[in-house]
Amino acid sequence: MYHVHFNIGSNLGDREENIRRAVASLRQLACISASIRVSAPVVSPPWGFESPNDFINVGMSLDTDLPPETLLEATQRIQQSISSASHRDATGAYIDRPIDIDIIACATTGNDGTLHNLIEITTEKLTLPHPRALQRDFVMQPLRAIDAPLYHLLTEHLY
Repeated sequence: MYHVHFNIGSNLGDREENIRRAVASLRQLACISASIRVSAPVVSPPWGFESPNDFINVGMSLDTDLPPETLLEATQRIQQSISSASHRDATGAYIDRPIDIDIIACATTGNDGTLHNLIEITTEKLTLPHPRALQRDFVMQPLRAIDAPLYHLLTEHLY
């Protein structure tokens, strides 16, 4: 089984509704509903680009039997179901977006739910742990608030 933390953000359209829809869809991926945790919203300016539109971000953790690569495909389908807008322009630069779902970290778990090993992946489509997680307070604050064990595993790994 895998324990996964997502960051969900929106800075276009009905931000609260976009996030609500993403959270509802991600809930369907959990194999143990009691494992689901969603943080309070965090409002922050855009990271990596200029825009007058602030983001609303939430963190979400859950247990699933889906491996990270399959989760990535699921998050991409969820994003497309909410909005087909890209989160990058033609040059690859970040832009405003109705929804963005990032997998921040994933760990293997024991039968009792204890975290074992942080999963490390580097492919063309997925890098775990998320390479810029520590640079983003809007990611780390919700992670620390709802998932202290994974937060500590991640920060020990990245420092």
